[in-house]
Amino acid sequence: MFFERPDAGETAVLVHVDFQDEQEREDPGEFLELVRSAGAEPATLLSGSRGRPDPRSFIGSGKVEELREALAVHDAELVIFNHALSPSQERNLEQALKCRVLDRTGLILDIFAQRARTHEGKLQVELAQLEYMSTRLVRGWTHLERQKGGIGLRGPGETQLETDRRLLRGRIKAIHKRLDKVRSQRSQNRRARSRAEIPSVSLVGYTNAGKSTLFNALTASRVYAADQLFATLDPTLRRLEVEDVGPVVLADTVGFIRHLPHKLVEAFQATLQEAAEASLLVHVIDAADPDRELNVDQVEGVLDEIGALDVPTLKVMNKIDLLDSAPRIERDGEGRPEVVWLSAQQNRGLELLEQALSECLADDIIDFDVTLAPEQGKLRAGLHELGAVREERFDDQGRTLLEVRLPRRDFLQLMARLGERADDYLPEELQDRPVWEQ
Repeated sequence: MFFERPDAGETAVLVHVDFQDEQEREDPGEFLELVRSAGAEPATLLSGSRGRPDPRSFIGSGKVEELREALAVHDAELVIFNHALSPSQERNLEQALKCRVLDRTGLILDIFAQRARTHEGKLQVELAQLEYMSTRLVRGWTHLERQKGGIGLRGPGETQLETDRRLLRGRIKAIHKRLDKVRSQRSQNRRARSRAEIPSVSLVGYTNAGKSTLFNALTASRVYAADQLFATLDPTLRRLEVEDVGPVVLADTVGFIRHLPHKLVEAFQATLQEAAEASLLVHVIDAADPDRELNVDQVEGVLDEIGALDVPTLKVMNKIDLLDSAPRIERDGEGRPEVVWLSAQQNRGLELLEQALSECLADDIIDFDVTLAPEQGKLRAGLHELGAVREERFDDQGRTLLEVRLPRRDFLQLMARLGERADDYLPEELQDRPVWEQ
């Protein structure tokens, strides 16, 4: 680190304020889960109501005094706010309370720092932390504004604060370069999948909706899953076989949360780009959460921010075991799957999700009958090799009558390999359909 910080304690006094503006409100229950996920021990929750934040201390002088008393009673060393504080508000509160003050953004960043496992994830979290920290260097550290002096320290006339800022800027620039390389590598991988025409499916959803549990159930993987916020942070890719589609790349992405810090969204662009460029999004929703509609709005807000709102989406209502509900598929007016109700933890309804994935990804599955002459054995063998032949018969002239079902792209690739024209075999109603694109 570029400057010393006081040792953070485990016991914390929490602060939650209800504002009249609905957009400014936070969920106190979710706040408690965030604090526990960070490893802190909540001592008490100090709550109140205000029309708008106090510009100096966010909560007003009366509440500051009440907060000082709560710290003394519970022998706490840390105050955590369920709101984003300005650098000056944090500095004023730390000076008044003589302890460390952390806001909601800092809390989420701390959780992300604990959960990052891969090199890329650690870089992304460090970038978000440094950019967050760069606006808060003055917090309670006014001695850093003095110029360096004394034997061996004279020279540049640069204050310690300026030195720290310069070092931070250098580190941020270096991380940006390394993340640009990661983005380039991910982009190359996506282009390779695109050339191979392998569809990609990204699991998205509010944190703790059960994405990782569903991911494990579908892929028989062992991704860490727990009943806590941001249980998994780093993206995980696995291969999944889907009927009528073939191999699919399934991605488990970072969970979203209300008022996800913008710097985190920026830092995780490389990871979130998997969702933006997916063939299909599977939006996992906690069906038993009373705030599920608000959570859906928050997820869609982040998807809009990363340019993924127009990606085709299948909703999954998870945790139906808590509602005593039965697995089912809800369809739109044209019969396409729209919502799948299931329980990932109890493996109920997974076959319905696999059926829905097949229908959503196999929009360009073609069914047709074809008659082949004896000399067209290569085409017959190619169709059998693709597993496309549903039924095979022979007529009196020795011709082969095939009932065929397969993705259009597979048929077009086979035709190109054999030097044949696809339209010579497709019924007229299938010749005008567009080629499947990722």
